[in-house]
Amino acid sequence: MMEHKHPPKLDVRHAAASQSRLEGHDLLSSYERLMQEAHGPAGEKALHWTAQVDVRPDASGQTAHWLHLTVATALPQICQRCLGPVEVVVQVDREFRFVDSEAVAEEQDDGCEEDLLVISREFDLATLVEDEVLMALPLVPRHETCPVQVKMAAADDDFAAPAEKPNPFAVLAQLKGKA
Repeated sequence: MMEHKHPPKLDVRHAAASQSRLEGHDLLSSYERLMQEAHGPAGEKALHWTAQVDVRPDASGQTAHWLHLTVATALPQICQRCLGPVEVVVQVDREFRFVDSEAVAEEQDDGCEEDLLVISREFDLATLVEDEVLMALPLVPRHETCPVQVKMAAADDDFAAPAEKPNPFAVLAQLKGKA
């Protein structure tokens, strides 16, 4: 096992052949796009990641290079219910299979359950970590139970109530009665 701070660039074939297990603890401030999503102080928050790279068979029995990635962090967001701060806990646990090219990935994508990545001598693990955390963030961050009472209705005392309109069928019935 190799301990890192920031996820390194990997030679996937070499890492898989040696069955590399890498792990690290990084700061959110190392990830520009995650910091753009944060609302509040997040730079000193920890991001824990592990990456296991190995060679094993795919669904067809052919040997393939695989990556098992886990990431754990918490990102401050704004609750869309009460508009207060909420800490969103993110857990990623994903399997990826490497293929030789984008064309092979497109061809095989619909027929397999795992996600496909193109094999590389300088695979950017840090970008994958950041991408996976961004995709794991909820579309609508919110508390399980908001810490303040949330108003579920809006009313303005100064707003005049709408004038009651007569029922058009009642008006027609009155006209019919006069005829």
